[in-house]
Amino acid sequence: METIEIIGYLSTLLIGVSLGLIGSGGSILTIPVLVYLFAINPTSATSYSLLLVGSTALVGALQKLKKGEVELKTALLFGAPAVAAVFLTRKLLIPIIPFQFEFLSLNLKRDQLLLGLFAVLMLLAALSMLRKKSPAVQNESPQPQTISPMIVLLEGFITGIITGLVGAGGGFLIIPALVVFGKLPMKTAVGTSLLIIAAKSLIGFLGDIGNPDITIDYLFITILILIASVGLYLGIYLSKFIDGKRLAKGFGYFVLLMGAFVISKEIIGF
Repeated sequence: METIEIIGYLSTLLIGVSLGLIGSGGSILTIPVLVYLFAINPTSATSYSLLLVGSTALVGALQKLKKGEVELKTALLFGAPAVAAVFLTRKLLIPIIPFQFEFLSLNLKRDQLLLGLFAVLMLLAALSMLRKKSPAVQNESPQPQTISPMIVLLEGFITGIITGLVGAGGGFLIIPALVVFGKLPMKTAVGTSLLIIAAKSLIGFLGDIGNPDITIDYLFITILILIASVGLYLGIYLSKFIDGKRLAKGFGYFVLLMGAFVISKEIIGF
């Protein structure tokens, strides 16, 4: 086994740890790990990411469900449009994106477009994590659950499109939405987010079945799922001792550097 593969497996463990600790963030690492450490082409990597993130999030959601930290009504309200959007994006939109095209005087390939979009998403995720007054880490006490249905539905649909395009779970968008618009306490928002991520990622993966541009090594992805699941359980355990606010900020700086790296490599050409 080469050193770069060992780093890849350790990074996969970190993906699970992040999901277990803060309910988001881990999936933002998945595409760079698959593309740059395991040499999987970006189009297939988005499909790998959907299966890996969805399966790992499902494990976490089941644990949170046992603790009563999942709001099923809100998960359905947010998750239904998200699931529909990700499935339609994978089934209808991805196959019609040309392999090569011009955009703003740049001659881009489809893989570059997907990685470019993903890098922008990484930068937005990093900025969200680094905000000093992020609602995703401040709201720790229960509040009356007065849901704003239209806003939650719209946010669910938008995160579904993002997940379909780049294979990221979108937890950094889901958790603030559940806290601010869904009026959920932080722990419940994390558990509900994991369930939503699991549903839309796994159903999005089903939309890839039959796509000739995507190939999946199921033994390899099973190994990654097992490693990430171990990381998730480790993250859930560590969450008892680690300040989530500091963790989110440190992870935000790391994601910011990763996003800048992807843009410099794929778009600028450094």
